[in-house]
Amino acid sequence: MNGEQAMDNEAKELIIFLDCGDTIIDEGTEVRDEHGTVIEGGVIPGADEMVRTLADRGYRLAIVADGSAQSFKNLLTINGLYDYFEVLIYSEQMRVEKPNPRMFKAAMGAMDLGEQDRSRIIMVGNNLSRDVRGANQVGITSVHLNWTSRYPKTSVDPAERPVYTIEEPLALVELADHLNEGLASKKRVQA
Repeated sequence: MNGEQAMDNEAKELIIFLDCGDTIIDEGTEVRDEHGTVIEGGVIPGADEMVRTLADRGYRLAIVADGSAQSFKNLLTINGLYDYFEVLIYSEQMRVEKPNPRMFKAAMGAMDLGEQDRSRIIMVGNNLSRDVRGANQVGITSVHLNWTSRYPKTSVDPAERPVYTIEEPLALVELADHLNEGLASKKRVQA
């Protein structure tokens, strides 16, 4: 392993919260059982590679998603992604949905993060009214994955305006590396 590879595998300053539907899994491919639980579905192009690459580079990953725990366990397991996430926060467990701040605070708590860590967290999702609004209202950097046509792509409400927009999942890798370098540089200057 060369020095650059070793650096890639070190824990990163940036922490990444990810939505699941139309951020990792293509909601159009989902198959549900008679109880409404998702039993199968495929990833959107490049999403599996995105998750694996981020994890391999040392990023801490959390799922923060609306839906049932079993649906997400099925989807992430079938697609070989379940074990890449340190924390999985679902609205079923929380009894609220995004943009409720409890969803984001639960992920922070489960990852042993405090108020001082908010500037190190990004929330990546496809839904402006849930993912972006929720992240913005709790002081987490919002990233809109502008991939699906199932949800609005623009908003007139300032609370739903993302800090960053990416067009496809693999673009997150470059953005994460850029943001992490900024955080690492800031930490080096403060040390």
